Amino acid sequence: MTSEPVTPAQPGAAPDLVELAKIVARQRAEMDRLRDQAATSAVVERAKGAVMALSGCTADAAGEQLLQQAKAARHTLLEECWITLGGLAPTPAGPGRASEFPGVDAPGSGADALEQSAAPDDVTAALARLGQALVRVTTPHDLARCLLAHLGPDMSADAVLLYARRPDGGLELIGHAGIEDKLAAQWFQVPPLSGMAALDALRAGEPRWLEDFAADKRQYLLIGDPPERWRSRAWLPVLAAGSAEICIGVLRGHAGAFTPRDRAHLRGVTGLCAGRLRAFDAPPERASDAATDAVQALFEALPIAAMLLTPLRAATGETEDFRVEAATAQVGDLLGRTGEEPAGRRLLELRPALAAEPLWQGCLQVLTTGKAYEGEPFAHEEVVAGVAELSLYAARVAPLGDALVVSWIRHGSSDRQEQRLADLQRLGSLGWANWNLATQEASWSTQVFSLVGRDPAHGPVRLTEVPELALPEDTPVLTRAVGELVHDGRPFDVPFRIRTSGGIRHLRLVAEAVADRHGTPVEVHGFMQDMTARRRAELALVESERAILTQHDVLQAERTLATRLQHALLPMANRPVHLAGLRVEVAYLPAQSGVHVGGDWFSAIELPDGDALLVVGDVAGHGVDAVATMAQLRFTAKGMVITGSSLTGALARLNTLLLHSRDSHATATMVLARYNPRRRRLVWAQAGHPPPLLLRDGEARYLRRPGGMLLGASAAPVYQEAECRLDPGDRLILYTDGLVEHPPDSIDRGLEQLAEAVAAPHGDGPGSLGPLLARMLPDVRRDDVCVVDVRVPGVQDRKGAPAHESPR
Repeated sequence: MTSEPVTPAQPGAAPDLVELAKIVARQRAEMDRLRDQAATSAVVERAKGAVMALSGCTADAAGEQLLQQAKAARHTLLEECWITLGGLAPTPAGPGRASEFPGVDAPGSGADALEQSAAPDDVTAALARLGQALVRVTTPHDLARCLLAHLGPDMSADAVLLYARRPDGGLELIGHAGIEDKLAAQWFQVPPLSGMAALDALRAGEPRWLEDFAADKRQYLLIGDPPERWRSRAWLPVLAAGSAEICIGVLRGHAGAFTPRDRAHLRGVTGLCAGRLRAFDAPPERASDAATDAVQALFEALPIAAMLLTPLRAATGETEDFRVEAATAQVGDLLGRTGEEPAGRRLLELRPALAAEPLWQGCLQVLTTGKAYEGEPFAHEEVVAGVAELSLYAARVAPLGDALVVSWIRHGSSDRQEQRLADLQRLGSLGWANWNLATQEASWSTQVFSLVGRDPAHGPVRLTEVPELALPEDTPVLTRAVGELVHDGRPFDVPFRIRTSGGIRHLRLVAEAVADRHGTPVEVHGFMQDMTARRRAELALVESERAILTQHDVLQAERTLATRLQHALLPMANRPVHLAGLRVEVAYLPAQSGVHVGGDWFSAIELPDGDALLVVGDVAGHGVDAVATMAQLRFTAKGMVITGSSLTGALARLNTLLLHSRDSHATATMVLARYNPRRRRLVWAQAGHPPPLLLRDGEARYLRRPGGMLLGASAAPVYQEAECRLDPGDRLILYTDGLVEHPPDSIDRGLEQLAEAVAAPHGDGPGSLGPLLARMLPDVRRDDVCVVDVRVPGVQDRKGAPAHESPR
């Protein structure tokens, strides 16, 4: 076994649990590898011993002979060892008893060997993997599970059954996988009937391939509930000296024939399994003495279901199973083995699924602690007077020296009612209470003692003393309610609080009086309920509502402040303005959902040299911070351009400004455009913003965007300019993404709709921006919208030349 060095942790530092887990996982893998290696060596040595006994050769010669046989047959050494062990003569059975796991003829010779040696390479590799996996198989049930894991992916096998021939000629199910315990119990013993495919295969010594369900159903009695569950089956005998005592069944849910490859694969599997079955150690026989017979006779006389178990321990000392030393007749039914004799068998052999049930853990717990175990009640279907009905049972495990006594107690109807009442009180966190006013006697259920935190040994308190359990603040109300009930018979439903070791608990007491024939209260019935969880939920809800209202007020105040600040920084013109020969109309529409104000903005001014500056921008985020960033960018951009900065230079400086602002995560998009009226030349640049839309002669198209990333995203951005000539009658739309982005539709769809809306026939008056917005915007806007509509006055129907653009 390898070991991993562990670096000591610094004083006060937490250990690296991940590294420790990795080391443990590697050590476990190494232990598994060594365990498999030891098991493999045991198989090889056992096969060598068999060759030495048969041929009288030395150990080295026996090993060399096995290697040569494996090479000639295209087997691995482990496969050849399994085949050799399977070819041994069967061990003679005891008087009146068949061999538990008979041997087989070696598949290394004859037709089986030819079919296996001629198998495809993938089958050969699969059989080699199976041979390695068989070293970890210790029981017939393990073998069935191993075969199902091997054949399931390869040929869609859904179940595997192992049947052994009984002395009376019938069959006994010794291993299964892929079927339920109930079905296994129904088919555990099969009498020597005609029409059983497994028996037919054993008698003939040849496989039976059931590939036509309709024809097979007429010929054979098929296993299944219903039989249609498996549409194709194969039954393969495991041959031993010309006869067969074991049959392997492979059941598939789909119809269809077993291919030649599948048949070769299955024949190879039976050869390997023969060796594994032969190599199983025979279970020790139970000693039959007077003491054992007396114990069994005692158990047979018991009127309940009970059994005596002795633990079977592994080499590590851990309990891996139990042997049933004695059992009553009713045990077989509770374990799903109706009509079988459990005595002398392993517990997990009788019921493999028991290892995952609470009873198994209870047995292990009793072995460790020596204290009895009481299981939870469970329902079991049984036949009473020929009628199937559900009965309620509870299992109990008690120590008896080194053994265990397991018994099942059947609850009567009164027991079931009491159990249901106890479950109701536990699940509802409530309990009942009675007070006799004449004798001053009181009785509480166990749950009431638990609710009030009182030791049951101290007994219940009188009704008039109940208010003393409450906190001083709640005592007067409860005292008044109890007094009105005792004197006037008035029922009450009063909440109150008590102090327990776990803190303050909120309880509810509901009570009513039973009066005599004169109307005088003589007895009080009631119940007490724990309302702590509900009360805490109510208080949490109140606090949550209060926090929501407070947050709403804060957000509303922030929105009001941001709106006022935005209106002060972004004044709106009531009508179109004329700049450098252009008619400019602007529109700003705030979002209608949420309580935050966005950072959309515009600017349209005439520069000192007579040019017009047109700007549209969008700051990411909402609220006062977004408005402040918007104001900073708006005024800075205008100042830079007015003082002679180029458009790309202004964008680069604005990017640096955002990167070094107090909010280093702020980003924004922007379009800067400068129009020269003398040359009718529009130069523009952008930073991650949608392109302007140009309408000319009834055709709308978007200007090709020059390079430029959004502001605040990179310390070394690159910005470019583009140029466009505007003709008389042209219309240019600058906008923010709120105009074209409407989830779940994509922004590309929004751009198409904007182009269609601008190109559609409409009035050309000053108010024409209104219909465009009405057509583009939904009823409820999730984002701000800012639009700058630029018109070049001139002849409206002039056929102008196409716009010329050039990035620079």
